[in-house]
Amino acid sequence: MVAPISIIIPTLNEEKYLPLLLASIKNQTLQPYEIIVGDALSKDKTREIANAYGCKVVIEKPPRSGPARGRNAGGEIATQEFLLFLDSDVILPPDFLEVALKEIRKKNLDIATCFIAPLSTSLIYRIGSFIANYFFLLASLRSPHAGGYCIFVRKEIYEKIHGFDETLVLGEDHDFVKRASEFGKFGFIMQVKIRISTRRFDEEGIAKTCCKYLFSEFQTFVFGKQKIKSFGIEFGKHHKK
Repeated sequence: MVAPISIIIPTLNEEKYLPLLLASIKNQTLQPYEIIVGDALSKDKTREIANAYGCKVVIEKPPRSGPARGRNAGGEIATQEFLLFLDSDVILPPDFLEVALKEIRKKNLDIATCFIAPLSTSLIYRIGSFIANYFFLLASLRSPHAGGYCIFVRKEIYEKIHGFDETLVLGEDHDFVKRASEFGKFGFIMQVKIRISTRRFDEEGIAKTCCKYLFSEFQTFVFGKQKIKSFGIEFGKHHKK
């Protein structure tokens, strides 16, 4: 069966991780209608890999602030009822789309995200993901929170809010679901988790990366969105290592 879902993946030099994600999509019990890759002129084999898996590829200029432009490029050409934005370094369990869509329908959600599990056996990452899951859940009682690793949204709502804010260097995902929730019901998918890479923490250090996210949360709480542009996370930085 084919689901009314357009999957959108922003990429920049993702030849290492993208095949793992696309393979996990190919193995889904419920297939998406289409997969769109918004690529920011990768210098590796990212686009060839995407084409080999039958993805639609939209080539973008290098982003000003992160993956928002690639997400928007994909969102503009997506055709289905639901858009699913995924980061390129995640892996879906085989029944992810089937279980998630059933829960979305059951709860009448218009915007949704899910809990995470790390692609690591490290205890510190397992504890960290547990804390992050319930922090986002509790924080959403005040203002919807969702990581860019997994955001479901109805296409009509995406169009109403004109997509992601490309001027934000961090927190553009939370900003997106906050604005989207003004036009629909937001909630968490509780019956299935997505597995995410820990590479950002490995490369920049756990303490430094956590401080960036906490400072972003502080700015969002005080100002409503991320304001200090020098305090972001560089899109595609891992390729330099």
